[in-house]
Amino acid sequence: MNDIGTDPEGYPRDSITGLVLAGGQGTRMGGVDKGLIEARGRPLIAWVLDRLRPQVGPILINHARNKDRYAGFGHPLVTDQQDGFCGPLAGIASGLRGAATPLMLTTPCDTPGLGEDLGPRLFAAMVRDDAEIAVAHDGEWLQPLFMMLRTDLRDSIDAFLREGGRKVDKWFALHRVTRVDFSDWGKAFANLNTDEELRAFESAAGHGADARDRAPARGSGP
Repeated sequence: MNDIGTDPEGYPRDSITGLVLAGGQGTRMGGVDKGLIEARGRPLIAWVLDRLRPQVGPILINHARNKDRYAGFGHPLVTDQQDGFCGPLAGIASGLRGAATPLMLTTPCDTPGLGEDLGPRLFAAMVRDDAEIAVAHDGEWLQPLFMMLRTDLRDSIDAFLREGGRKVDKWFALHRVTRVDFSDWGKAFANLNTDEELRAFESAAGHGADARDRAPARGSGP
């Protein structure tokens, strides 16, 4: 990691491109474009962008439809080179091709509780473990779409996709990956996949709750 400059705090914000993955089919919500669903009066992606901006330099939005609406958020767009919906790994590949920084931080578009320390904690683990990829783990499950990775992996991911690969974890197996404990994040990984989850998020606003509320710590980060 000695090729990546750091700011006085030790976190190379300007050397990290943020990628918001908004290219999914939204099948569990009737095929709608989830990033543009209104929640508490704002599109879900607007909540995510607000939380991501302080953690990165440039931001890219990976989308599969509604180009004009996504362009309105003021960040460059990237689209998948593969035909159809090829899954999030294709979106990550598109981001890697569009990134001009050494590192990229990824997040889905439907997680309004995204934590403000995602990037710093993943970066610290990459340096500590000399990893090519740092991925979040919530204490029970791997959260593979919340990751920091080196952008020089673009050739590897392109080759994997050309060979028919689609599973993120199978691509991970080709590289040095460190799993980072975010068990103290509580609800911050919650994504809104169903109408019921969206209603719960809307209801929480009326009870003084926030999607970013954290559960008591159950583990320790890096």
